[in-house]
Amino acid sequence: MKNYKFTIRGNQYSVDIVDIEDQTATVEVNGTPYQVELEMAVRKPVAVPKTVVKVTSPVASTVSSKIPSQAMPKIDPIPQAAAAPSGGSVIKSPLPGVVLSVFVKVGDTVKQGERVLMLEAMKMENNIDADREGVVKEIRVSPNDSVMEGDVLIVIE
Repeated sequence: MKNYKFTIRGNQYSVDIVDIEDQTATVEVNGTPYQVELEMAVRKPVAVPKTVVKVTSPVASTVSSKIPSQAMPKIDPIPQAAAAPSGGSVIKSPLPGVVLSVFVKVGDTVKQGERVLMLEAMKMENNIDADREGVVKEIRVSPNDSVMEGDVLIVIE
């Protein structure tokens, strides 16, 4: 199972490719399973035997260090965004959906239970409320952004 990390419009997604068969891929996005149809069939990867280099002398060790690796190219991991500053908290999306409205702006003071965002999910409008009192430090979404469950929407300090 392959795992990829994507950041789209500041939202992080963890995508696991569970299985690929012909033109259908089974994937999990942040733990939610999906069936994805591909434009064309994907060939199964062929296992490439590992290259073994035996070092027997100091001259051989300098030569072996210059042999290119047969492994897959290395992909740098996406740095994890800071969840919240120390003493701060985040408001996360309770379910996948589309942001309809953001009712606060950076610097606004909010009270616990105050509506900060409207999220459309499964054809229903869902109020997202502040879970604590504080000042809005960061807004990570805009209207019409698609969000997944657990995505950070707003940071309150």
